[in-house]
Amino acid sequence: MNKLLIAAIALAMGMAPPVSAQSVGERTGLNALVGVSSSTDDFVREAAIGDMFETVSSELAAIRGDVPIRAFAARMNEAHQKSSAELTLLVRRHAGGTTIPPTMDGSRQAMLARLRGLMGDEFNRQYREDQLTAHRDAISLFQRYAESGDNPQLRAWARNLLPVLREHLRMAEALGH
Repeated sequence: MNKLLIAAIALAMGMAPPVSAQSVGERTGLNALVGVSSSTDDFVREAAIGDMFETVSSELAAIRGDVPIRAFAARMNEAHQKSSAELTLLVRRHAGGTTIPPTMDGSRQAMLARLRGLMGDEFNRQYREDQLTAHRDAISLFQRYAESGDNPQLRAWARNLLPVLREHLRMAEALGH
């Protein structure tokens, strides 16, 4: 679908124009619903915020989680710090006008606030659920960008990270067994 059609759908659904640099389609999930790639700015923003959430939530899980959660969290923390550093370097070298946000968005901050209020089994369950959601969303974002993103270097990076994200999802699913 073209951008004009997506904008028309968004307007028909009564969505307000974007209040930030993020497009309506990415902010509302419309891009994922119709399988449209994000803009480079949206892709970088979502990938960076996802890494931030993974890192901070995994640091918390390394303290509060049970043994399997702590082991998983250590892997997530390491992997997402690495991908965050790679993204920063790629943006600096190949996406001049794009910026990486300094903080997480409100929805991820709310997820963290909820997680911080939990302990024991409730914490473990919520952390696992958050990981499942985060990795499903990341796979969708990275897959769409890898297929049709407009920056060749970021598209290749997204393609290379997809197997890692899929493995993270499989690991998160296994936490429940």
